Amino acid sequence: MADSLHRCAWCGTDPLYVAYHDEEWGVPEYDARALWEKLVLDGFQAGLAWITILRKREGMRDAFEGFDPETIARYGEADIERLLGDARIIRSRAKINSAIKGARIWLEMRDSGEDFSEWLWSFVGGAPIQNDWRDGGARPVATPESEAMAKALKKRGFTFCGPVIVYAFMQAVGMVNDHGVECFRHRQVRAMAAR
Repeated sequence: MADSLHRCAWCGTDPLYVAYHDEEWGVPEYDARALWEKLVLDGFQAGLAWITILRKREGMRDAFEGFDPETIARYGEADIERLLGDARIIRSRAKINSAIKGARIWLEMRDSGEDFSEWLWSFVGGAPIQNDWRDGGARPVATPESEAMAKALKKRGFTFCGPVIVYAFMQAVGMVNDHGVECFRHRQVRAMAAR
């Protein structure tokens, strides 16, 4: 029997994309390390399609040792060369360096008593923004919130985090609910907003 659920049009029919849409996209994430991983992955997406990242995500998690900031912050040139030779990941020296630098910044924030999750969620007032877009209708590629977050991330030294990348990150981690109102996930994700 065919699946009759109405989904956001962007996920198409690729099983990996559909699973990502149905299980992850828009679900509020509050874990600081998981948020950092997703920010890194969105940075790796720059110039690429998200499906490319989804197809490489498990290889990237393995190559980057579970996206543990403590481990990645210690990476040196040998680690960078190892990663550049790993076909399971996006092999961009600039993006790899960005991940390493981001891990160091994440640790600095943590060690100074600043919670990465609370800091990021402060840009949306601590709770998901609930949008009511029609499916197939245009969504913004950036918002004042994503512009403010991108500016603040850059000020701290993060890279590959412009307003468009940051808005995609905000959608992915549930800081905004951009599921179309007709999508079966819209109400489910809205209900998850209460922590």
